[in-house]
This record gives sequence, structure tokens and C-alpha cells, in this order.
Amino acid sequence: MHTVRAPATSANLGSGFDVFGLALETPADVITVEKATETTITVTGVGSRYIPEDPNANTVGAVAEALDTPAHIRIDKGVRPSSGLGSSAASAAGAALALDALYDLGHSRRELVSVAAEGEALVSGEAHSDNVAPALLGGFTIVTDECITQVDARLSLVACLPETVVSTRDARGVIPEQARLKEVTETVGNAATLAVGMARNDPDLVGQGMDDPIVTPARAALIDGYDDVRAAALEAGATGVTVSGAGPALLAICREPDRRDVACAMLEAFADAGVESRAYQTQIGAGAQLYEG
Repeated sequence: MHTVRAPATSANLGSGFDVFGLALETPADVITVEKATETTITVTGVGSRYIPEDPNANTVGAVAEALDTPAHIRIDKGVRPSSGLGSSAASAAGAALALDALYDLGHSRRELVSVAAEGEALVSGEAHSDNVAPALLGGFTIVTDECITQVDARLSLVACLPETVVSTRDARGVIPEQARLKEVTETVGNAATLAVGMARNDPDLVGQGMDDPIVTPARAALIDGYDDVRAAALEAGATGVTVSGAGPALLAICREPDRRDVACAMLEAFADAGVESRAYQTQIGAGAQLYEG
């Protein structure tokens, strides 16, 4: 038997659509696997009633099939589905790491990224790696078709999750098909600034680089209270705020001493908008952790 703790993640970070991602220290899924003649799945925890246990309809079932590793798989969800915090990616990445170890296949974590991404395809319709890469590798990741770049960044942040749901498919549906050259160059410049900020552990540069005039405004319109919550977080000390992944969670980068104030400000702003929410005061964390026995 093997058990993996797989972290929540945040993708895009504003300017890095489908490219940037980072691992959160909390929350996390816990996946336990045991060898079997055929794959079965049991799901407990946050939002478990919405997650199918049929291996043909669950991300971890796709991972088990891709690796040819039938197993009894138990998923204890700590990352709410449809949160924008990489819920399906956490399960897929954790299952890939656990099943690889269970059957002693010897894949590297980088090799398992593409396997876990196939599981993600069941949810998003496409095999994206911007969430599964940081879930497996930890830190801040840059994913392209050619390579994965990983940086062990250490920054404080707040992930504030409203009690609303935005599906990944709906969030992708509102993305503009075209953008003006000025918007593209602004986004590229911001993405470069953010990447340098991560390499330097500089919250000011990261926050400055999170602005995105193309994708984020379209997705923010799906989140009740977004503008007020973002403004409240910035006033409380956040250096940058954006939609986490497809939403509805918001991600705020901040300095550690300001983290509590930022979290409280975001919670209060959502409450003023008539939306219940919870805030995770956390930081950029390590990737999935494997335990035996």
C-alpha cells in the first residue's frame, strides 16, 4: 500500500494562461492505493458526493489505465471540486505518483506529468499540465510543449474560495478568441516580470506581473464580488490578486506579516457581496509527498 499527499495548485496566475502554475502548501488531497485485479475507486472528503467513483469517469481511473496499474484507490478530498485550486489535478498527480511506486515502474516525476495530464483531460476536455506539473514538482512551474521549468519559489499567499461554482468548461468558454496586439505585449511583459519575481522570491514583482487584460477580465465576470474582493485584498497589503485557475477562487500574493489581514479583508468583501467563503492562509509549497505502508 502507498499513500500520497497531493497539494492544491493555482494555474495561470493572471498573465501566464495555460503556462504558469504553483503548488500550495494547503489544502491537499490524500490518495491511497493497493494492488488489485481491477481498478475500484472510493471518494470521501470535501465535495465527494459530486465526484464519480466509476473508473471510466474519474481522473485517477484514467491514470491507472494509462499506467496499466489496476488498484483499489481511496481518495480523501481536501481540495474542493470546481474551485480553481486544481482539485482534479491533485487527485490525478497523487494517483500517478502512488501507482508508479506501487508497481515499481520507475518513472520520474517529470515523466508522470504527462500521465496525470491525461487524467485531467476527463475534466477539462484537454490534457493540460499547468496544474499537474506543480502538484508533482512543487514550487512555481512554467509548462510548454517542449519543456517544464521549475523554480523553488517561497512566497506567502492567500487563496480565498467562495461558496460558488465555476466549471472549467464554462470558464474556458468565455475566453476571447482574439486579442489586440497591445494587450498581448502587455501580457507578455507582465508574465516575464512575474517569472523573474518568482526566481527572486520578490512579492512586489510577482504581484506586478499578475495583471492580465485578456483572460482574467472575462473570467472575473463569472465571480460575484470579484472587483470588491480584489480591491480589499490590495488595500490590506496584497501585492497582486487574480483568478486562481478557472475560478471561482481568488489568489492573492502578499508578504507573510500581511497574510492574515489580506485573508480577513477578502472574507469580509465576499460577505458584503452576499457570498460565503473561506480563506487559506498558505504559501508556495512542495509537490506531492509519497508515503509507504
